[in-house]
Amino acid sequence: MCLVSGELRLLHVHAHPDDESSKGAASTARYVAEGVEVLVATCTGGERGSILNPKMDRPEVLANISEIRRKEMDAAREILGIRQEWLGWVDSGYPEGDPLPPLPDGCFAALKVEDAAAPLVKLIREFRPQVVTTYDENGGYPHPDHVMCHQITVAAFEAAGDANAYPELGEPWQPLKLYYHHTFHRERMKALHDAMIARGLTSPYEDRLKDWKPDPENERRITTRVECAQYFELRDRALLAHATQIDPDGAWFAVPLEVHQAAWPTEDYELARSLVESEIPENDLFAGLR
Repeated sequence: MCLVSGELRLLHVHAHPDDESSKGAASTARYVAEGVEVLVATCTGGERGSILNPKMDRPEVLANISEIRRKEMDAAREILGIRQEWLGWVDSGYPEGDPLPPLPDGCFAALKVEDAAAPLVKLIREFRPQVVTTYDENGGYPHPDHVMCHQITVAAFEAAGDANAYPELGEPWQPLKLYYHHTFHRERMKALHDAMIARGLTSPYEDRLKDWKPDPENERRITTRVECAQYFELRDRALLAHATQIDPDGAWFAVPLEVHQAAWPTEDYELARSLVESEIPENDLFAGLR
């Protein structure tokens, strides 16, 4: 057992502005309310992201997308009560076509992992988190920036505590636990779908679930379920702050808040790396540390 005295610190590493609000925002809000210091590292500025809210799909918005997405991040940061830092890399965009086009020169996903991880190593050594979160090896979904975000976080988790790695970037600091978000998994969506049908409501997940076969092995990856239903409303406010990315009349909010709170009151994680003992399943990212 490795108990931590003093302040608990949590670092989320995300690919784009808005990811911090769509993945883990309610558990973030819970930890902030408990006095945990939470920092979000945002790898890119979302410069090549699409405008996903039709109400914001206007030429003047597209022309100023970088500035607007930074202002959206500012608003979400204030709502969640977190600190946030930009790692400074450039959005890679989501390549489409067959074959896929090459990645843009100089973009985040085209960098060498050891180079792209450097500012994250520096941030870890400065912030000194006990717990770090990011996406799994598939990026949560196969956006090249999400996959690279996973790769640099795993690399930085290992390198930050190594005095021989990046010696110019500050005193070594070894985080103790690394988690992957599991937000959009079948078990959760099936529970929300069933809750909607039971109430005579239209489920936004019906078509998706038709072809989504159960995958017990993938569901078993979830080790940690953090109760945070009372913070879902705050999560939704943070999501709506990203107005270019979230349509308030779209699928994000098709499940009423009270239905979601009753049917699936947790946010779910996979303990991917741990240097402390904790009993699985967990209900706390700081299990074994308090």
